[in-house]
Amino acid sequence: MGASRPRLDIVSFRSPDWEEYELLDSGDGHKLERFGPYSLIRPEPDATWHPTLPGRTWDAAHAAYRAVGRGSRGRWEFRKPIASPWVMRYKRLRFCVEIRASRHLGVFPEHAVHWDWIEGQIGAAGRPIQVLTLFGYTGLATLAAAQAGAGVTHVDASRRAIATARENQALSGLEDRPIRWIVDDALQFVQRERRRGVRYDGMIMDPPRFGRGPRGEVWEFFRSFPALCDACQAILSDRPLFVLLTAYARRASAPDLYRAVKEMMAGFDGDTVAGQLVTVQRSTGRVLPHSLSIRWSASP
Repeated sequence: MGASRPRLDIVSFRSPDWEEYELLDSGDGHKLERFGPYSLIRPEPDATWHPTLPGRTWDAAHAAYRAVGRGSRGRWEFRKPIASPWVMRYKRLRFCVEIRASRHLGVFPEHAVHWDWIEGQIGAAGRPIQVLTLFGYTGLATLAAAQAGAGVTHVDASRRAIATARENQALSGLEDRPIRWIVDDALQFVQRERRRGVRYDGMIMDPPRFGRGPRGEVWEFFRSFPALCDACQAILSDRPLFVLLTAYARRASAPDLYRAVKEMMAGFDGDTVAGQLVTVQRSTGRVLPHSLSIRWSASP
């Protein structure tokens, strides 16, 4: 028999410092959350257990997102008035939250632990840092990096997401920070940066399972991700500070993602950690898992 593969320890990345967000309860394929003044019900396939809170608590939610047929399509059902968009806060960051056509609201609360880590990495560097954010969505990781003093290039294929990110920049009082907002296909942008000779000290990647660029370019995680890693490796500076990967592709494995980041950072001294973003449920302390994340940080 061949040698077994070494065991990979997976740590839990959780955000204990939220004041305006809570996971109130979960179960039967849904989660009950508080976003500022509003309680909302959204689908959660990993919540395979039964809810803890009574049905009347769930019935008192302001709105619920209901799936329509198969797949990810659905619609919101409103039970109480909601003034959308509204503004929420995490520490020094302020940002818009909005009921949209999809179940997404413009913020992934479980990512707050990454915002803190990004700020810590940049704050301890003691030198100018250039960061590239790919699939940057509404910009909260980018704003965390800018708040810590980095120059940031933020890339996303959605003009609407970029517009919201710029609103969040203004809400957070960071208009004077050096941020480039770019509407583009992530892979093609990185390939052009390589030809231009641009280099980055930090990289934040949050690729979806599937997506399209602004000109119809197709992103499919398992086909496109290896090429993205190769392209990103080519634009690393001589002294990279950190790499942060978060992957929502459900079939992605932690060992494969860990190996991809390790290979990308080959030749640099640093530590690689594999983890899973989780949220702790208020009603029971149950841990709800979300996406896999890999962090690489330079050795001191």
